[in-house]
Amino acid sequence: MSKTACALHILVKHKELAEDIIQKLNKGAKFDVLAKKHSSCPSGKKGGSLGEFKRGQMVPAFDKVCFNEALITPHLVKTKFGWHVIKVLYRT
Repeated sequence: MSKTACALHILVKHKELAEDIIQKLNKGAKFDVLAKKHSSCPSGKKGGSLGEFKRGQMVPAFDKVCFNEALITPHLVKTKFGWHVIKVLYRT
């Protein structure tokens, strides 16, 4: 079982914008460019990078995606903070 993950994310208020971002990513847009433009999280300034974090460090819905879903593929998840587009880079 993975103990840590490294991910990028873009936090927005509206599901429609998050879905639009995923479509752009699937068409080849750069994650860091979209994060700097759209993310309301301070990590947006760093291209959405959250660095490496431990299992259980993030809110449960976010954590579940980071430790159970496919790597590299953009995922959409809703938390109390808003809508997240998450790209998990690796797990250890």
